[in-house]
Amino acid sequence: MLVKVDAVSKKCVFEWFKPFKDGNEAVKDEPRSGRPPTSTTPDNIERLRRMLADDRRLSLRMIAEELKISLDSVSNIINEHLQKRKKKVDGFPTLLRSSNV
Repeated sequence: MLVKVDAVSKKCVFEWFKPFKDGNEAVKDEPRSGRPPTSTTPDNIERLRRMLADDRRLSLRMIAEELKISLDSVSNIINEHLQKRKKKVDGFPTLLRSSNV
């Protein structure tokens, strides 16, 4: 039925089914080796932590240029490794003026 709508090939379906037939019912991927991280090194994480401690107003672009890594890597280090998040500001209080009273 899947092959009729050009979803996947018959061979692919059989390859997916084989582990289940052998008793492996896990649906998560097995750990595998991949390209090692080049930007999220302990050295870059520590340097970024120190940069933010010195000046919290640094932009992602400024940090990326200083560390010579991508904006995505900077964002990943800040969010995942340093557990930093932007604070949400709902609004600013209105100043009371004599004309408003």
